Amino acid sequence: MRILTPSKKLLLTIATIAFAHNINAQDQNLTLNQDPKFEQLLNEKRKINTSINTNDTYRIQIFSGKSDEAKKTLSDFKRENATIDGTIIFSTPNYKVIVGNFKTRIEAERNLTEIKKRYKSIFLLKPGK
Repeated sequence: MRILTPSKKLLLTIATIAFAHNINAQDQNLTLNQDPKFEQLLNEKRKINTSINTNDTYRIQIFSGKSDEAKKTLSDFKRENATIDGTIIFSTPNYKVIVGNFKTRIEAERNLTEIKKRYKSIFLLKPGK
């Protein structure tokens, strides 16, 4: 291992400071050019997202159990009932298949009686639950 002489240490220190002083990586501005339609589309999406509120609708839980069975149940349900949407929600330790977004209890109960013919342990979820 070589030991630097004091004059070489001084020269190396000065060179390092000089090079470090010229580095300005954080001082640049970024200009983003995007289509104005993109901003319009983004604003429309924000409006839609604020208007969707699933907490004020009745839903039906058709399954609670393992992940693979939940996925199969949801795909079977969507195949049979294309007009009713559904999703899988994980609630420790089970995966729950929840379907529908019904505005009134009467509408939810009508669908509940139809769905009950195919699925055994189903129940109605009230809004806000």
